[in-house]
Amino acid sequence: LQYPGAPNSRGGAGGDTVRRLKEAQGRDPVFTQWLTTPPVLNRLSQILGPQVVMPLAHHNCVMTKQPRFSSETGWHQDIRYWSFTRPDLVSLWLALGPETPENGCLFVIPGTHRMEVRREQLDGSLFLRTDLPENQALISRKQAAELAAGDALFFHCRTFHAAGRNQTRQSKYSVVFTFRGGDNPPKEGTRSASMPELLLPAAGLPSRD
Repeated sequence: LQYPGAPNSRGGAGGDTVRRLKEAQGRDPVFTQWLTTPPVLNRLSQILGPQVVMPLAHHNCVMTKQPRFSSETGWHQDIRYWSFTRPDLVSLWLALGPETPENGCLFVIPGTHRMEVRREQLDGSLFLRTDLPENQALISRKQAAELAAGDALFFHCRTFHAAGRNQTRQSKYSVVFTFRGGDNPPKEGTRSASMPELLLPAAGLPSRD
């Protein structure tokens, strides 16, 4: 994904570092069990509606940031390489340990999911260009998503977010999934439609408290 500081190849320094474990949901039932607990399922239903679907073609992985070899993650939107009827999905980030600016936690720019960003504000890989004054003003609004183990962050697929390198001596682990509403299917013939999807059970929809 051409993140700053990422190795140029697997043969380069740090190229053999484990960065993510794909297809997490199918590797252990604990992931589906957690996703269908009332606190998670009800919040997803409050955001997306009564029918919640998890595309398995995107995210669905354990993410790592290792102490010796970790890269910066540039400012991007998750939707950049996805193809759905509407750019209206939710990413769910579960911290498996503490997440801080020192070990490479996420930073988000609140409200950017409602903004229209011009193509010239992005580089060739669809990262937000940091050399533009208007983008610098956006980035100045960033907030660190500091999390404890077991905390979860829900954010819109159009929210600009980034992460730094892990500057500690401990590995950082997290899990990330993506969800859509039942009325927002992937476009046929695209990567977003290349794998099955998981339909979550209906939620009870309690209050947001």
